[in-house]
Amino acid sequence: MRSLSRYSRANEINRQWTEEYLNEAHSFGLVPVRCHCNVMVWSEDRERLRNIRNDTGSALAQMGCKPRHNTVDAPTLYWAGIPGGEGDFPAEESFHTFIEQAACLFIGETNHASSLSPFGIKMADRLSGRPIHLDISDEPMKRGITTNRNKFILGPSGSGKSFFTNHLVRNYYEQGAHILLVDTGNSYKGLCRLIHERTRREDGIYITYEEDRPITFNPFYSEDRQFDVEKRESIKTLILTLWKREDEVPKRSEEVALSGAVNAYIRRITDNPELRPDFNGFYEFVRDDYRRMMEKKRVREKDFDIDGFLNVLEPFYKGGDYDFLLNSDKEIDLTHKRFIVFELDNISSNKVLLPVVTLIIMETFISKMRRLKGVRKMILLEEAWKSLMSPNMATYVLYLFKTVRKYFGEAVVVTQEVDDIISSPIVKEAIINNSDCKILLDQRKYLNKFERIQTLLGLTGKECSQILSINRANDPSRRYREVWIGLGGVQSAVYATETSTAEYLTYTTEEGEKLEVERMAAKTGSMEQAIRVLAAEKNSGRR
Repeated sequence: MRSLSRYSRANEINRQWTEEYLNEAHSFGLVPVRCHCNVMVWSEDRERLRNIRNDTGSALAQMGCKPRHNTVDAPTLYWAGIPGGEGDFPAEESFHTFIEQAACLFIGETNHASSLSPFGIKMADRLSGRPIHLDISDEPMKRGITTNRNKFILGPSGSGKSFFTNHLVRNYYEQGAHILLVDTGNSYKGLCRLIHERTRREDGIYITYEEDRPITFNPFYSEDRQFDVEKRESIKTLILTLWKREDEVPKRSEEVALSGAVNAYIRRITDNPELRPDFNGFYEFVRDDYRRMMEKKRVREKDFDIDGFLNVLEPFYKGGDYDFLLNSDKEIDLTHKRFIVFELDNISSNKVLLPVVTLIIMETFISKMRRLKGVRKMILLEEAWKSLMSPNMATYVLYLFKTVRKYFGEAVVVTQEVDDIISSPIVKEAIINNSDCKILLDQRKYLNKFERIQTLLGLTGKECSQILSINRANDPSRRYREVWIGLGGVQSAVYATETSTAEYLTYTTEEGEKLEVERMAAKTGSMEQAIRVLAAEKNSGRR
């Protein structure tokens, strides 16, 4: 090249480039490689193909690359790109570079393909913004990637996890699923209210505790007056929780006596349809009729102290401090309601109310599991960790995560702290080991403890790289948040949660935006109309 450079200016320039390449390789100890990169485009329309080629060439030119339209070797390159055909790759189509630059041009992800399944959620491709239909429940099970539909969602405050879960449950609800949510931050109030209005108050049940409107239930109410084994056992467990302390184990004779009381009262209300079943009625039945039955059987006081039993339960009887809790006059059977939100923030520290409410929640979902055949169902627990720490609730969670798949259901846990999972061994084992779908949002706040997250979730190096790339190069012209979804440790990718302005206003958890929607709803008399008006204003302002 040095000799030929005398006869041509182009040879002289090439010689200088070659010298610079060799000097840099020697100085920095870089590894030289032969590299080939290409962009293949295709179209059924010849005119459309010409436009795609021109657009691709323009994009490469903007990157500082001189495009070369290869029409001669295209079939050979296509063949060489198929696994097993790389031996036919033409060497003259490669160039020398260093391994760092070659790796930068290597594509680790591409445009995502929509799932073939009819069921799924609406997401967006992070690179192109193209809408994607994504199934993370049914299709992975059919393909053998996962063995259950359970999901674990992790993201720090402000990463968009509540926004994503709102989007997830809304898509599931609109495709016929039954949704039960346990929340401690009013994250789903907007969506629940919208569903409540749209269904003319038939659905979208929002249950929370307020001084003037406390949480009320009726564990003995059944719309069809059917009390199967699961229903009877849940009532028995509920009363046992009220009666005994967490660390107190009931005697066998006490369990038998309690079971007999529950069954006898259920027979009473089943045989007499005019009787209104509630806890007051059960208390009076035990106090009067069941006491006489115990005396006939000559049950000793040390085997079942009926007076002590009634004394402990008296606060829940009429006139007691908690007489409102189990004597609701609203005849609502939650089994057939498709969207239910339990907001536990106001009672998260109440040692009396919280265990009862959590048991009612579990009973409601288990009733859905047993009675709703062929219907998709989901229970989502968001930041409800104080309710999960009790032994009864932890046992229920373990049972749910292991068996819910058998009933066409899925359990989802959303948290912003990994320590919450680790602090309860039984919950950690139940959630992590039985959640084949793991969803992580922006983890930059957790960089100092990301190794713990990687170890806990069993993430590979590639998956860690994908997760740490979230929201690093977002398009400012698009309003979206990226989310990483991993399935069974086999398949993983980063997607974008991109919604319309109306959806954003429905899901938002920003206090100012929520108040703005509520004020407009009070003005228009409708949540949906308020969202439409505000969305139109924001869209016109953006244009």
